Amino acid sequence: MDRRILKISLIAALAGFLFGFDTVVISGAEKTLQTLWGSSDTFHGVVVVGMALWGTVLGALLGGIPTNKLGRKKTLVWIGVFYTVSAIGSALANDPITFAVFRFLGGLGVGASTVAAPAYISEIAPARDRGKLVGMYQFNIVFGILIAFFSNYLLSGIGEDAWRWMVGVEGIPALLYTIFALYIPESPRWLLSRQRTEEAKAVLARLRPGADVAAMVREIDSEGDAALSHENIFMKKYRFPLILAFLIAFFNQLSGINAFLYYAPRILEEAGLGTSTALLSSIGIGITNMLFTLLGIFLIDRLGRKQLMYLGSVGYIISLSLVAAAFFLDWEGLSVALFLFLFIASHAVGQGTVIWVFISEIFPNHLRGYGQSFGSSVHWVLAAVVPSLVPVLFTLIGPGMVFSFFAFMMVLQLLFVWLMMPETKGITLEALSKLLSPGEKK
Repeated sequence: MDRRILKISLIAALAGFLFGFDTVVISGAEKTLQTLWGSSDTFHGVVVVGMALWGTVLGALLGGIPTNKLGRKKTLVWIGVFYTVSAIGSALANDPITFAVFRFLGGLGVGASTVAAPAYISEIAPARDRGKLVGMYQFNIVFGILIAFFSNYLLSGIGEDAWRWMVGVEGIPALLYTIFALYIPESPRWLLSRQRTEEAKAVLARLRPGADVAAMVREIDSEGDAALSHENIFMKKYRFPLILAFLIAFFNQLSGINAFLYYAPRILEEAGLGTSTALLSSIGIGITNMLFTLLGIFLIDRLGRKQLMYLGSVGYIISLSLVAAAFFLDWEGLSVALFLFLFIASHAVGQGTVIWVFISEIFPNHLRGYGQSFGSSVHWVLAAVVPSLVPVLFTLIGPGMVFSFFAFMMVLQLLFVWLMMPETKGITLEALSKLLSPGEKK
């Protein structure tokens, strides 16, 4: 793998680290903030804690606009600015409304990063390495989550203002990321879609020294992006990639992954584990998530996206069925923990590794930002809805039925992978566009 492309991809993937850190860091401060500001449970949940999530949904919905209009690089830089301002502003806030506003800005950065970063990396990566390079974004999300938990633990005992340091320390990596992003090149595919051919050639020559740049430009430009600027992803000829993006994001959340991550200690306590054991198991789950994400990144360009989805789907079905059976049959709590470890491993090596890679590959260059935004929006809307229903459903129908439903949805995912999902491994983005959008003008 070329070191230049690896380094540039790593910088873009750091947006994922900030995504993971920003999402989880509030967990160490939220109880203190509720006590400090005397917020009601509803206000605290919806405004103080939940505002970042609504920012994420909006960032995902609108992230395709700057990604396509301003360019991938400028959008990534602005994401870094939003993260930095959010971290510093949240740390200095003295009331819940101000705090929520700055957390909302961070949420915008999270949502937009799920659009711009995978799109950017997929467009600079050679086809043979595209999976592992885009997969680094997901690894950084998982790594950021772990570092946030560790950071909260280290800062928790420094005094009554510990919460300010918890949320404010993110400003350091956010500022560094912003500075690094200023020095990465723009996506050559985006430049060509804007008829900035000479700039695109210069970037390609920098990224692929010794390659036939003129031939690469002809292949990329074969889509005729500039002539297709009036198009949108909802046109009939792009229906298939649109359905693919919707279904992979839909099944990602209907596995129950975010519900599980948000409520892991509660689920483990429901299964009979003590509070301290449940919390310890949650840390183990985070480590398992990171290790199997690394395995998925190692395998994605070797086995392919579809094979990883087969592995993950079968693992989901087995683990979720076992968890459901454990609740129905009152099995020991430790067995539930082991089944949930299998669940998180299945997710990490399958859907967790594949989703951002796959969505970033299936749309043509001139619509990739909007396509990525669509898939990301489906993901984040369901990520808001599904976890919010879990506590209610646990009470109404019980954990066994909830996990049985998730297992059934993963049977449907297995059918989706078998019957509909194309393999994208090792195929150039332009060849994929011709394959998946056969009605597209060439």
